[in-house]
This record gives sequence, C-alpha cells and structure tokens, in this order.
Amino acid sequence: MKRSKKIVHLVPLKPRRFKVTYIFCLLLISGLFGRLVNLQVFSASDLQKKARLIQFTKISSLNKRRSIVDRNNRLIAYDKPLYRLWAHPKYFNFPGDSTNRVRTIDEVVNKLTPILNVKDELLLSKFENKMLGIELLDEITENQAKKIKNLHISGLDLVKYSQRYYPQRNLYSNLIGFVNYENKGSAGLELHLDNQIKVLNKSNLIKKGGDGTPLPDNSGPRDFISDYKSLGLTIDSRLQKATFKALSKHVVKWNAKKGFAIVMNVNNGEILSLASIPSYDPNKYWDYDTEVFRGWYSQDLFEPGSTFKPINLALALEEKAIQKDGLVEDSGEVNVGGWSLSNWDKKGNGYIDYPKVLQVSSNVGMVKIMQNLPSKTYWNWLNKLGINKRLETDLFESTAGQLKSKNIFVTQSIEPAVASFGKGFSISPLKLAQLHAVLANGGSEIIPHVTLNFKDHLKNYSPKEIFSNEVSKTVLKWMESVVDNGSGKGAKIDGYRIGGKTGTSQKAVNGRYTSKKVCSFVASFPVNNPKYVVLVVIDEPSKAYAYGSTVAVPIAKEIIESLIVIEKIPPQIEENRKVVKKP
Repeated sequence: MKRSKKIVHLVPLKPRRFKVTYIFCLLLISGLFGRLVNLQVFSASDLQKKARLIQFTKISSLNKRRSIVDRNNRLIAYDKPLYRLWAHPKYFNFPGDSTNRVRTIDEVVNKLTPILNVKDELLLSKFENKMLGIELLDEITENQAKKIKNLHISGLDLVKYSQRYYPQRNLYSNLIGFVNYENKGSAGLELHLDNQIKVLNKSNLIKKGGDGTPLPDNSGPRDFISDYKSLGLTIDSRLQKATFKALSKHVVKWNAKKGFAIVMNVNNGEILSLASIPSYDPNKYWDYDTEVFRGWYSQDLFEPGSTFKPINLALALEEKAIQKDGLVEDSGEVNVGGWSLSNWDKKGNGYIDYPKVLQVSSNVGMVKIMQNLPSKTYWNWLNKLGINKRLETDLFESTAGQLKSKNIFVTQSIEPAVASFGKGFSISPLKLAQLHAVLANGGSEIIPHVTLNFKDHLKNYSPKEIFSNEVSKTVLKWMESVVDNGSGKGAKIDGYRIGGKTGTSQKAVNGRYTSKKVCSFVASFPVNNPKYVVLVVIDEPSKAYAYGSTVAVPIAKEIIESLIVIEKIPPQIEENRKVVKKP
C-alpha cells in the first residue's frame, strides 16, 4: 500500500506586516549609519581630545631657570637635573624570564638597591600589591639614572625634573636668594629678576594610565629645549669670598646684630662684591627664620652720621658757602634753637681747617659750616641727591629714604643743624654707597647694579652731573687726610692713597635715641684716580668701645687689601705732588 505524500503549504506574510518590518530595519540601519557618521566625522575632533586627555598628561618646562654666574663665569646658581623613578610591576620583564611576578619584583628591587643606596625593605614597602603607577624614589642623580636605564628592565620609568642648587651656599644668599619647593623665586635676585631667570620652553607629553599614573614610554623621558643663556653678574667671586670672610669674622668679634659690606666701581656702578650677615644656606632655606631673607642693605634705613659729612662739605663748596682754604671755629658745643649740640668727645678743637673737621669728625664745625648755606638751598640739595627717593637698581626693591618736609626743614633751625652731621634723616646703606661713588668719580650720577645686562636698560639714560670735578677732587683729598692723620688711619696701607670717613650714629627707637649704635666706614681709592668705593656698616656692635674707627675700619682694610691683590693694583707713593710707581 503506497503512502501518500504530505504537501506543506507556506502561508504568505501579510503585506502590512512586511512593510513594518522593512521600515524598522531600514530605520535601524539608518540610525547606526548616522551614529557612525557623527562619530567619525562630526565628533571625531572632540573624541580625539578626550582620548588624549585620558591617555596623556602635559609636563610644562616653565619651572626651568637659567644659571647665574659671576663676571668670570663661575657658577653661583644652576638647575641640577634629577629624576623620579616610577615602577609598573605589570610590565616587568626580563629577556627569557619565565618566573612568577613576586620573584620578578624581588629581582628588580635587588638590582635597584645597590644603585640607589637604599635598603630592599624600603623599596618593597612601596609596592603594596599595586601593579601600576608606583613612585619609588625621587632626587635620583643623572649617574644613577644612567645605571638604571642600562638595566634594560621594562616597567621602570624615569621622569626628569630640575632642582635649583647653590654651590656657594651662604656666600651669596642675601644677594641671590632662593627658589621654593615649586621652583619659584622667593627672595633676592631669584625673586626680583624672576622674569629674566625663568626659561619658557615647549611642553612635553607623557602617557598615563586610567588612574593618572605615568606609563612606560618606549621613547624614554624627552629633554626640553636647551637654554644655554645664563644671568651674568658683575660680582667677582674671589672678592666676594674675601669680603664675606672679613665681615663674618668681625660681626662675630663684636657680637653685632648684622653687618654689610660692598665694593663698587665708582665709574659705572658695577658691584664687585656685596656681603651681608647673618646669611643662610639657600639649599636649606626652610631651616631659617624669614627675617634673614631680607635685603636690609637696600630695604632698611639708618642715619648715616659722620659718613655723610663729606657729602655736606661738597654741597657747601658747590654753593660757595665756604672756600676750600677756609677755617671754622670748633668750640666743642653750639646752641641751635634752644638745643645744645656737641662733639662726640664733648671737646673743642679751636680754629681748624676743613680737612681737620673730617679728621676729628667735628659736629660743631659741621653745624657752623652748613649754617652758611640757606636752609631752603640745603633742603633742595638733599632732595636733588634723592635722599627721599627710592633707588632704582636691579637689586631688591629699595626703600625710599626719610627726609623732613621742606617746610619743617626750613622753619626749624635744628633740622639743618643735625643734618650737617648726618642725623635727622635716614637712607639705606646702598644709597650711601651710591652718593660716595658719585663724589669719587668727579660728580656724575651712577646706578648701583649687579647684572651685566643692566647696561642694556641704560641705553637712553643720561647721568646727571651732581658735583663739579674740582669740588669732588677737593673733598676726596680732605678724605685722604682722614686715613693719613685722622679717625680712619687704621685703613692706611703703605704705598696706596686712600680716602675715607668713619661714622658712629645712635639708633632711634620710637623717636628716642638709645645707646645702640651703627658703626660705619666708607673709603674711596686710589685717590689720584678713583675707581672703587668700599662701604662697611655694622649694626649694633655690643661692646662699649665700638666706633666706626674700631669696628668698621679694620674690615674695610682687609677688603681693600684683597681688592689690591685680585685687581693687581700697583702701589703708588706721592712725592712732591707727583705719583711715582714702586718698582
């Protein structure tokens, strides 16, 4: 019996359902295509940026700084290249190594510790079961970094950075200053000339993982653009060292609060040495009180006392209030406006000439000399000298001196009287050095500075003529008599013509003079051809017999002796008004 075949009939899809399915698939395909076009064309740029932000981090080179060198190119400050070491155990690999991960970490540590001079336990404690982004150590030297690279271990990444270093330590601290932990200038020239010292270069990109830690980079740490420029100073390191040594020794000897010494070229304002005590190590600035960071020699004011007497004599000569061969009666005491003024030793010296006024530092003689000058004219001169103005320089921001108003100075006779021997007004030590440099060079204004490129800022500068050449020479010769026969004879050096003036002024506290003193001495030499001014200021020497002649003069002499050797200045002796060089 034959089986009958079963016929299966396919039921056709209804046209309406087919249309719906077709349209749905078409829309789905269109949506996917539109999404693809949007991602690949319209959003591509934004997506690339987001990816780079996730995958890379930018390292800027803004913190790099130029080296600072002295006039002979000796290093004073520079960026010391260092490295940070990162580990990524996930990528640790040794050629042909098939050991497990724990042993690999141990082996890496065993290879690193001899190079880094640390204990195994220190490095092992850093891992803590982490596989990526482990900072092992920083302040790794270039030599150590080179040895680590030579290990050829993948998973170790060295990130280069710079750290400011001061090889001279405290020798330049009060001048150069320091940079903080962010490598930003925080004191001294590092702060004041920050824009000239910092280097602006292109940035670098490094890869990073999802957690933000650096990833190994086959290309290695890339150096930034090199900057071979440096900031050159007018300072001579040899003289700076001699100045600092002499100043330090005597500040300790007199148990003084602080001290300052400067050597400056009187013809162009270049500072050859500038030392200040107390000092500090800028490599460890965090160990010191912030007060020590101040550049007090340009920011603090003091009454110059008798060191200002030569300046006053120059004013009197310029105004023809006195004649250079004149005399003045020093009775030891003088009454001005009801105030009794006297000499430092309460003694009179009779009729004396003007060199003698400086030799014995006669206050009474100076009062009578300056009384020949109208008070209004006198104040105008002090204003012209810039006593009450801020000194423009490339050092710290200077403080403007303090001078009584013109009305008070003119109407109260005691003001010009005390100003005649350097009291009643105040200036910075740096300003005093500038005024004596002007007097020594023949009367031309100069600007004290320490950077060699400072002259570029003076291209359109026209120096003012303050004193005539004849007046300058006359006063300088009177100052020479102070070293030969007066209170400055402790600075005399056989064969050399040196002019100078001592000063001992009382310090005022809350408007009242105290027993505290500021002892100073200023010297200009060689007198026959002035080139240098040396100023020493010692604040609050503690011993009773502290005067400019006993405290500051010996320091200046030691500095001048070093200057003579360093600059190879030949000895000269005056014979019958002719200068004869020793053989």
